Amino acid sequence: MSGKFYGGQDMDVELIADYACRTGESPLWHPDERCVYWLDVPRGRIYRYDPASGAHGLAYENAQEIVGGYTIQADGALALMLPRGAVKAWRQGEMRTLIAEIPAERDTRLKDCLADPRGRVYVGTVSTPQKPGRLYRLDPDGSSHLLLTDIRGSNGLGLTPDRTGLYYTDSATGTIYLFDYDEDTGQIANQRAWVVVPPEEGVPDGMTVDAEGNVWSARWGGGCVVAYAPDGRELMRVEFPAKKVSCCIFGGHDYGDLYVTTAGGQNKEEEGPGAGALFRVRPGVRGLPEYRSRIGLDT
Repeated sequence: MSGKFYGGQDMDVELIADYACRTGESPLWHPDERCVYWLDVPRGRIYRYDPASGAHGLAYENAQEIVGGYTIQADGALALMLPRGAVKAWRQGEMRTLIAEIPAERDTRLKDCLADPRGRVYVGTVSTPQKPGRLYRLDPDGSSHLLLTDIRGSNGLGLTPDRTGLYYTDSATGTIYLFDYDEDTGQIANQRAWVVVPPEEGVPDGMTVDAEGNVWSARWGGGCVVAYAPDGRELMRVEFPAKKVSCCIFGGHDYGDLYVTTAGGQNKEEEGPGAGALFRVRPGVRGLPEYRSRIGLDT
C-alpha cells in the first residue's frame, strides 16, 4: 500500500502487525533490544516487534492495571505509567515499583510521557468529567511536581533537538503547545500555541521530533501523520488506511523508520481496513534516540 506526501508523492506504507488494537498507542524503539514496543491501552497489552527476524507478539498483559505509556530506563527496563499515578519498572517479566502512587491521582491514571536528558519524566493524566487532566514532572528521586492543570486531552510530548523547547499536545483543544524548557531545573515556561489543527482535520495526538527538528504529529480522526517544520509550517503528510492514527516514533538501525500506531480495530468496517494495526514508513529523514528515564536509579 502507499501513502501520500503532502504534494502528492507516493510513499510506501508497510503493514507490520495487525492485532486489531482498540487503541494502539505509544510505539517506542528500544535500541538495546533493537525492537519496537507498542500498546493496546484498554486491553492492558504491550506488543513487541523484532525487525531482524520479523517476529512479533504479545509481551505483557494486565487489563486490571492499564499501561498508559512508558519510557526506557537507563538500565534498559521499561518504566510503565499506570493507574493512581504509579510507575513500575518491567523487564523480562519481572516488575518493581518505582513510585507507588501520586495521591492526587488515585482516581485516574497516567498516560503519554517523555523522558528528558536528566532522566526526569514528563507525564500527563487522563481527564474525566469530574477532573481535568494534569501534567507532572517525575524526578529520578521519585518525587512528583505538578506543572499544568485543566488539561482536557493530554497527549504527545517532544523536546527540540537543542534542548531548549518542549512540545505538548492537548488533543481536546486541537493544539500543540511549545514551552521554554530549562534542562538544568526541569522547569517549563512561556506557553504558546505552536500549531492549531482545524477540527475538520481531526485532532493532534501522539508525536515525535526528528533530527532536523521537525515535528511528526499523528492525526486522530484524520487518517495521517503530519510533519511540521520548526516554525510550524506543514511540510508533508503520510496517509494510512485507518481513521484514527494515534502515535509515531523513529527507530531502526539508522532511525530512518517511522513506526505508526492506529486505533479502532474492533470496528474496521467503520474505521478503515488498517485500523488497530502497526505500520512502518521511511520518510527520508532520521529520528533521534529517546532519552532514558532514571526513576529510582539515583537513590
